[in-house]
Amino acid sequence: MDDIDRKILKLLQENARMSLKTIAESTFLSSPAVSARIEKLERDGVISGYHALVDPVKLGYHIIAFINLNVVPEDKPQFYAYAESIPNVMECNCVTGEYSMLMKVAFQSTMELDIFIGQLQKFGKTNTQIVFSTHVGPRGIDVED
Repeated sequence: MDDIDRKILKLLQENARMSLKTIAESTFLSSPAVSARIEKLERDGVISGYHALVDPVKLGYHIIAFINLNVVPEDKPQFYAYAESIPNVMECNCVTGEYSMLMKVAFQSTMELDIFIGQLQKFGKTNTQIVFSTHVGPRGIDVED
């Protein structure tokens, strides 16, 4: 990966719908050359997908929370299948520390969150933090040297 690839990644993280022509102008390449580089970055797994960033609150999901969960290793396969089946689970990460999982979830009400936490507790102890506000939202990774 060279500096041009990094520039392309930076531009796509800012706006994944940016046209090839605009990227080409910013990198001083032709559109076909940019397209070939993007295809290679996709094949190599550097670019793993393109996503719309949706505001959950605008869709009625006013409760965003982080849930720590302590899952014993032998229950992880069953837990992962369960977590993947729940559309309210935005992220599920296996982490170090007192708890083994950290989940980000979105619900329309605290009642729904409470029901979900009750279901989670069959896998282990939980600790939940509800988000009041987010001052630094999701953003891309720094690709510059």
